[in-house]
Order: sequence, then C-alpha cells, then structure tokens
Amino acid sequence: MQLSKTKWWTLGTVSLAVFMAMLDITIVSVALPDIQKSFSVTFSALQWVLNAYTLIYAVMLLPVSKLGDRIGRKKVFLGGLFIFIIGSIADGLAINDLWLNIARGLQGTGGAAMMSLSLSIVTAAFPNKQRGLALGIWSSAVGLAVSIGPLVGGILVNSLGWRSIFWVNVPIGLIAIVMGLIFIKDNKHTDTTSLDWIGLITSALLIFSIILGLMQKESHYNYAWTNWNILVWFDIALLALILFIITESKVKNPLIELSLFKSSTFIGANIAAFTLGAGIYGVFTYLSILMQNYMGYSAFETGLKLLVISIFTLILGPITGMLSDKVGNRWLISIALFIGMTGILLINSMLKVPFEWTALYPGFILLGISNATLNPPISNAAMGSVKTKQIGMASGIINVFRQVGISFGIVILGISITNGYTSKVNSSMALLTKLPSTLNEKLTAILHKAGAFAGQQIFTDPRAKNFQQLPIFHQIKSIVYSAFNQGMHQAGIVIASLLAIGGIVALLLTKDKPHNS
Repeated sequence: MQLSKTKWWTLGTVSLAVFMAMLDITIVSVALPDIQKSFSVTFSALQWVLNAYTLIYAVMLLPVSKLGDRIGRKKVFLGGLFIFIIGSIADGLAINDLWLNIARGLQGTGGAAMMSLSLSIVTAAFPNKQRGLALGIWSSAVGLAVSIGPLVGGILVNSLGWRSIFWVNVPIGLIAIVMGLIFIKDNKHTDTTSLDWIGLITSALLIFSIILGLMQKESHYNYAWTNWNILVWFDIALLALILFIITESKVKNPLIELSLFKSSTFIGANIAAFTLGAGIYGVFTYLSILMQNYMGYSAFETGLKLLVISIFTLILGPITGMLSDKVGNRWLISIALFIGMTGILLINSMLKVPFEWTALYPGFILLGISNATLNPPISNAAMGSVKTKQIGMASGIINVFRQVGISFGIVILGISITNGYTSKVNSSMALLTKLPSTLNEKLTAILHKAGAFAGQQIFTDPRAKNFQQLPIFHQIKSIVYSAFNQGMHQAGIVIASLLAIGGIVALLLTKDKPHNS
C-alpha cells in the first residue's frame, strides 16, 4: 500500500517539475512587450529570450538522458531542478537582454534534465496496467503548462512586472526538490559502460545547427534559403547526422540504439510529437502577439482568452490516458492531429481585419481538444514500443522530437508570417501612387524595419509622432494590419499541413497494441 502511494507522489512531483519547465516556454510570450520596453530592444533581438531557452533545451535533452542512465535519474532530475532555479533567479536579476539570454540558456539546461528524465521516471514507477493513466496525467501537466502559460504570465506581468514570471519558479522549484528527495526512487541499476562521446557531440551539433540555421532565416527575412549564413549550418547538420549514424551503428554502447527506429510505432509517435510541437505549441507565441499587439488586449486578457485551449487539458488528459490503454493509440493520435488541423483552418477562414475575438474562439476550442487528446497516446505509444532497459533513451528521444518541433514551429511560422507581411506591405505601398516616391520608399523601409510583430506599437510610439500626423496615417495602419493578417493566413496553411502530415503518418505507422519486453 505504501509503495502504491509512493508512485502517485512520484508522479505528482515529476508533473509539478515538468509543468514548471514547460510553462517557461509559453509564459514568456506575453511578457515580451514589457521586456522590450524595459531593455529598449527590437522584437527580433528579443526573440532570443525564447530561442535561447528552446535551443539549449533541445540540445541538452539527449546528453542529460544518458547521464541519468549512468549516475541515476533521480540525481540528474533533481540537479536539473536546482540549475533551473538558479537560472530563474538570474533571469529575474537581468539588467540587459544579453544577461537575460544567457540565464535563459541556463534555465534550458535544467529544464532539459527535468523533462528528459521525467518520462522514464514515471514509466519505471508504474506497472503496465496503470501506465496509460499515469502518462495521461503527466501529459496533462505538459499540455496544461504550454496552454496556460500565457494566462499565468499575464497575471504576473500585470500585477508584479515581467521579472516575476521567473522568480515564481523559485518557491515551486524548492517544493519540487523536497518532494523529489522524499518520493522519487532512483534506478536500481545504472549504466557503467563507456560513454559515447562522439555520439553526444554529434547529436548536440546536429540539433544546434538545424535550429540555428532556421533562426538565421527567421532573423533575416531577405536571406534566400541558399544564403551561405543559412546553408553553412544546414551543411554542418547534415555532416553531423552522417557521423552520428555511422558512430551509433559501430560503437559498442551507443547514445541511441538505432534499433529503436525499427519499430514503426516508435517512429510514428516521434513524428506525431514533432508535429504537435511545431503545429500547436509553436503557434502560441504568434497568437499572443496577435491578441496583444494587434487586438490591443493586455497580457492578462490574452492569457485569459488562451485559457479556452488549456481548460480541455484538465478534463481530457487523464481520460485520454485511460482510453489509450483500452482502445490503443493509433486512432487517438491521428484523430487528435486532424482536429487540430481543423481548428487552425477554422481560424484561417474567420480571421480578417479588423481583428475580433469571435474569429478565434471556435478554433481555440478545437485546438484545446487536440492538445488535450494528443500527449497521452503519444507518450504511451513511444514508451510502450521499447524494452524496459531502453525507456531512458526513448524518453530522451521523444522529448527531443517534441522540443525540436516547438523550435522548428516557432521559426517556420515566424518566417511564414514575415514573408506574408513583407509581400503585402510591398504590394499595398506600391498602390499609393499619390504619395511621393521618396516618402513611399521611406515609409516602406520603416514598416519593414518595424517588422510583422510590432503591430500597433508602430502607431502609438511617441518617437513616431511625425509619422502619426500624416494624412495617410490610417491608410498605412490598415496596410500593416492587412499585411499581418496575410502572414497569419500563410502560417495557418503551414500549421495545417504539418498536422495533416502527422495525422496520416500516425495512422500508417502506429500500431494499436504496442508491447513491452
């Protein structure tokens, strides 16, 4: 009986830590306008507040997973919690954006340790018959954190300032450490084999290069995909991938056993995790920008409206976990992805200038159902398709795919919105033939420099007083809003395509009866 209670306390501890780590991915999005004002930097520069966390987080997932197998999952998990707390304190004390970005990277390291090992700790703590429910609760913590982040961030920013979104992690983290010391059981056997250093280095280089190459494109909308600033990183990533595959197929104790990918269920679950991260989690940043910078909602109001998505996680997460045990994962994953696709397409069809909340909430409901339904069967399918000794490795991989998906989604959607915005600004400004060409060019350059994400800040900034007095001020404002709308529509098509691909792949590859051995 005592052991039975302990496993639930273990799940509660891990879920609390994971909730905190995933919360930090989206909680920051609603604070960006305030951070931007505090440090007087451009939005492009400020994107590193998001990217620094997600980049380091993604790079560190596999190394810390392997470290957990070697020295004990409990030690690494609690160590990650401590690092996360230190990073949060440093974030709150930041005096400029560089300091904040470095501290965010430190947070990302701690978050990776918690996230990577949490899944394997839960899987090891529960027997097969209860694992679906446990993973459903764990997945609910993940999904709820991502979707409720904007609301929590909005409340904290409005009441205590942007620094509070980082300092709130300190008491929560300390509680989780105490609970972890008491309730989490460590691996009975740790890995004493030699460490695959080449695998560690090449995998980190692979993930780092892919994400940094995408960031280069996002930061420089005028770069072609063949620009050497982008291409060099993709070339490094390709070389790292080749070296990684060669290494893992030859070394005695690989970082990743390539045999894992012989399981079509494991492949399907990872692709679904990637599309979930890219297609649903990736869009939260831009929905927050739409509602704050274009609709004029406060950080709190934005978070409150995004609660429409998160509320379903509380209701459906555990239920879906139990359903995945009874009816299998294949159809749950596939249908959930298609529900998310429908939600995005619904938003696309209803969103227009002037922007109104009524165009968003029907799609938000479908996104909420999709998010709540997806995580449990994805985790259950992945962890149920590997051997018990491989759960640490599998946990790291599934989290890498989800996190790289989030990073990929944020970057690709940012590129899509910027391209749509830029194209519309150029074509619309070209139609203002009554405007002197010199002034037209100057105004067009201003709108390009401000970028798609500035929104109403372009028109309310005191430094733009002369601009605001122009007779065509309202016409240019309409151009900017229409340009962002076009960018959001292009991004919507990208998201819907990703979710559709994920749904089809999950249906084809995922098996209804995964097995443990």
